[in-house]
Amino acid sequence: MPDDAVDAAREGVSNALTRGWGALQTGAAAIDVVEQVVRVLEDDPHFDAGRGSRLNSAGTVEMDASIMEGAGLHAGAVAAIQGVRHPISVARRVMTDSSHVMLVGEGARQFADRMGAEMCSTRDLLVGRERERYLRVLAGEEQLIEQEFDAGFAPPMGTVGAVALDSAGHLAAATSTGGTQHKLPGRVGDTPVIGAGTYADDRAGAASATGWGEGILRVVLCKAAVDLMAAGHAPAEAGRRALLTLQRVNGSAGLILVDLSGRIGAVFNTPRMARGWATEHEGPRVLVDPEAPRR
Repeated sequence: MPDDAVDAAREGVSNALTRGWGALQTGAAAIDVVEQVVRVLEDDPHFDAGRGSRLNSAGTVEMDASIMEGAGLHAGAVAAIQGVRHPISVARRVMTDSSHVMLVGEGARQFADRMGAEMCSTRDLLVGRERERYLRVLAGEEQLIEQEFDAGFAPPMGTVGAVALDSAGHLAAATSTGGTQHKLPGRVGDTPVIGAGTYADDRAGAASATGWGEGILRVVLCKAAVDLMAAGHAPAEAGRRALLTLQRVNGSAGLILVDLSGRIGAVFNTPRMARGWATEHEGPRVLVDPEAPRR
């Protein structure tokens, strides 16, 4: 994340945190809260999810999302879905209105349409440089765009997620992304894969991941972190230990975590990660850079 993106990241996380914390304080269920929070972030054009998603190498937008509740381990996900404004809400309907866990591609889009999801065009999801790229793809400039990608052109911010513990003691997690820029059509990362990008279990904790999807998939990062909380580690320590598993695949990622006691953690092995949290004992806080050690 470059310096000129920090303020937008901080504001976006703050807006989402305000919505989620307010809902929790009125007694909302954790599963509803994480969906609401991710919807706010999907509407924020500064993040790579929903509006603001990145184009793949074919000049289209394919999005991934997943959601999970910890009481019955119910989950829903969509992968490589096109033409919807809020992939996280479609994933929620997969969980509640189908007998499946994941739907992909055109089947996921058709399901979303049947469920009354807000549909949209590729152009509606694009902002800034990604919109300019899309118009250039339509004009036949794919070769020039390929050269720019090879030279390191990339948007600044990525995958969004939320975890929550509600007043009834239930946990939930949700994650949404537009995926890696210039990915191959049909590529699916960790975000919609339960256990990799999202996991929640009322007996342990909940986690949501962001980062290099291929590495996160190979170590099943969120399930690893939740298992460590189940073994008695505090969320921050569980997250740090889970991130260490990425060393085997030279991976980079971040995790947000909460356990069944309401303790929270946010860890990452990248220079920055925008994150925010709120608890009964500590007011809402938002950080982008690494936090200074507490004395």
